[in-house]
Amino acid sequence: MTLLEFARGPGMQWALVIFLVGVAWRLVGTFLIARRRDLSKPKGTAYVKAGARSMIMRSIPPHELEKNIQFQHLTGYAWHLGFFATLLLFGPHVPFFQQFLGFGWPTLPNIVVLVIAGFTLAILIALVVRRIIHPVMRQISTLDDWIAVFLVIIPLVTGFLSYAHIGVMGVRYETLLGLHILSIEALLVWFPFSKLMHLFFTFPSRYQIGVSMERKGVKA
Repeated sequence: MTLLEFARGPGMQWALVIFLVGVAWRLVGTFLIARRRDLSKPKGTAYVKAGARSMIMRSIPPHELEKNIQFQHLTGYAWHLGFFATLLLFGPHVPFFQQFLGFGWPTLPNIVVLVIAGFTLAILIALVVRRIIHPVMRQISTLDDWIAVFLVIIPLVTGFLSYAHIGVMGVRYETLLGLHILSIEALLVWFPFSKLMHLFFTFPSRYQIGVSMERKGVKA
């Protein structure tokens, strides 16, 4: 069995199983956390409106803080959007999803996605450099942060190399493609057990904060 065959076969199967079971475990565990019943009389009952408002407002930094975190704010949104555009709208990627979902969707021209992926990679590298040189960012960064960044960057790098059929140190295209798929599988395996789970937790938690504050009569 070659590296590419392993990546496309058992490697992908186990990565998907670990990802799906891990995500389900984290989500179920979160929703089953015991909560004490609030016996106080609610001061507001517009829970849906309050939750939706909280999701929107907490996605926009307060005006007082914007000038200090503008770079982190804008680049954060930019690389997330770029990464998912590369993942979901790149022509060679869609058949992978189609084999599991049974349907596909329109894609962007390959050159457009490559440009987006290039900008995404550049932003991620800039954020890594900032995390290294900024004293506060460096102090609060954990091993989880560094592993997550590495596992997000590597699929972009190996994707560029395999798409361009660029052999590195005599490495064949098939091996590069296998490494690209393996890098994605590593990301899937790490995902449920890391801060990357914010993809699933961010908006539900913001919604819950809004509901909680509405009950207390506070605008969140």
